[in-house]
Amino acid sequence: MKFPLLEIAVDTLQAAVAAERGGADRLELCGDLSVGGVTPDAALLHVVREQIQIPVFVMIRPRAGDFVYSVAEFEEMKASVERAKIAGADGLVLGILKPDKFVDIRRTGELVSLAKPLPVTFHRAFDESANLSQALLDVGETGATRILTSGGAASALEGAENIASLVDAAVERITIIPGAGINADNVLQVAAATRAREFHSGLSSALPYPRTDYAAFERGVRELVARLRSGS
Repeated sequence: MKFPLLEIAVDTLQAAVAAERGGADRLELCGDLSVGGVTPDAALLHVVREQIQIPVFVMIRPRAGDFVYSVAEFEEMKASVERAKIAGADGLVLGILKPDKFVDIRRTGELVSLAKPLPVTFHRAFDESANLSQALLDVGETGATRILTSGGAASALEGAENIASLVDAAVERITIIPGAGINADNVLQVAAATRAREFHSGLSSALPYPRTDYAAFERGVRELVARLRSGS
């Protein structure tokens, strides 16, 4: 695996194709990124998997809003995990909190086990947790291997100091992925401040949702890749 690695969030086939052409290393496939991303529908997942060669990690999130889920929503998440595996997902992105805002270790762990052998990223529910240091330990107990985080701040750049602390604490056990507000103008600042090896962007800070100019999106991804790879 090459580093630094860039994951791009997409919610349409056109965006997925543009991101791959732009040089993205991995996709996070979602439905409706304007609300932060939810589980993509099966048809989108199948067509993206057919046409995209780079790894595709699939969001498992039954609705927008908080990350405390009912019994019915949890059952829906389990069914979505199974469908994503059958459709050829390379990894999954998910996370569950308890009402007290601590990580729901038991239910998240159940989804991680169900996802095997696919790797799981604990998404930015992490940033809403009551204590980031404790959340890191709790996510480790679930078996998830990555955490997507802005360090509890509005953007990865603002939360860079916290992200760096998480990178240090995680060592080799969990990969910490800075995300939120990352673009070509700030990715090197984020990289230098956090010492992370994988980065996540939807380019929404440069190209707000909803987007239809996929040529501009491809250029944005390409510029981000070039900046990250060159280190300057």
